[in-house]
Amino acid sequence: MDLFEKLLIDRGPLGRLSGLAHGYFAFPKLEGEIASRMTFRGKEMISWSLNNYLGLGNHPEVREADAKAAEEWGLAYPMGARMMSGNTEYHEQLEKELSTFVGKEDTILLNYGYQGIMSIVDALVDRRDVIVYDSESHACIIDGVRMHQGKRFVFPHNDIENCEKQLVRATKMVEETGGAILLITEGVFGMGGDMGRLKELVELKKKFQFRLLVDDAHGFGTMGKTGAGTGEEQGVQDEVDIYFSTFAKSMASIGAFASSDAQVIDYLRYNTRSQIFAKSLPMPITIGNLKRLELLRSQPALKEKLWHNVDRLQSGLRQRGFNLGKTNSPVTPVYLSGSIPEAANLIVDLRENYRIFCSAVLYPVIPKGELLLRLIPTAMHTDQDIDETLNAFSEVHEKLVNGKYNIGTDHLKEIVQAAV
Repeated sequence: MDLFEKLLIDRGPLGRLSGLAHGYFAFPKLEGEIASRMTFRGKEMISWSLNNYLGLGNHPEVREADAKAAEEWGLAYPMGARMMSGNTEYHEQLEKELSTFVGKEDTILLNYGYQGIMSIVDALVDRRDVIVYDSESHACIIDGVRMHQGKRFVFPHNDIENCEKQLVRATKMVEETGGAILLITEGVFGMGGDMGRLKELVELKKKFQFRLLVDDAHGFGTMGKTGAGTGEEQGVQDEVDIYFSTFAKSMASIGAFASSDAQVIDYLRYNTRSQIFAKSLPMPITIGNLKRLELLRSQPALKEKLWHNVDRLQSGLRQRGFNLGKTNSPVTPVYLSGSIPEAANLIVDLRENYRIFCSAVLYPVIPKGELLLRLIPTAMHTDQDIDETLNAFSEVHEKLVNGKYNIGTDHLKEIVQAAV
């Protein structure tokens, strides 16, 4: 069979839905200034789908810093990978300031979060080593684990007792191979919003020899007294061996970083292939990230406003009887029951009639018969945004329970495919 023919026949689990989904449920275009209200297909929507937690994406000081850096340096500089010709004082300054902020000796900048965590995992372990990881780890972690040529053991989400069992298995194996153990979890799980149980995982170090890698993409800037993340929130940052986060969430930018002991970071600098063989972060992004980090540290009111909105939204939803699972972070999942057609009709109703734009997660990501609406409150949202959203959710939930959305999807094609 021809390779392309095979691709067109299979299309993949998400690609099979592209005929109905593209441009509406998948690959939608949110337009206008980054704000709590943006335009979707010509209509203003309250947007709950942006990970712009602190509102830095359109902060005037950030916009000014980005523009000045772009004017002075352009997007090309520095040319080449950092190891060869792409290193600058600004890159090193950003690494130093990040190290101080998260309480680690040194830091390595990475071009992207997804690529970054995969590359860090790849650089840390070889075929003799064993990886133990949480079952609800983000896709970037899963893909990094898949690249591993040695053994890997998964434990059910936040199940410390089962994690200990996997560490027993891993310990026996590395005793035979002469390898080591890497334990991977997240600080805040991006789908369910609950924190990784870092305290309990750290306690396991008293029984087992392993190193702990924490992906804190959703915790950096949002959790902890200073915003230094979930390790700070739980009082165990010193016991997190490698702290990883991305600039794409609270920093509203591009790139990522990993912080650890100086010797570990020095090893990663010379062994992380995706950085050795990739062009350095452009200067406007690097300088822009310095400004974002400055604001994150110097303006605690941004995080306070975020948490005001988190508390108002989540308490309001719970008071109306919605199931938010175990979230203890800004990530706000709303769990409902319904078929895929019902979910599609509900989302269209929310967008077309209530002007609410949020992300919907369906099978195969979650079990059949379940629907997850994922809301991301930010410092940009207003009390009015929240109140309108709470009222809308109450109304669409009543329609869902009463079977109003159980009407198939044929009628949606005209709506979804209509030109603006």
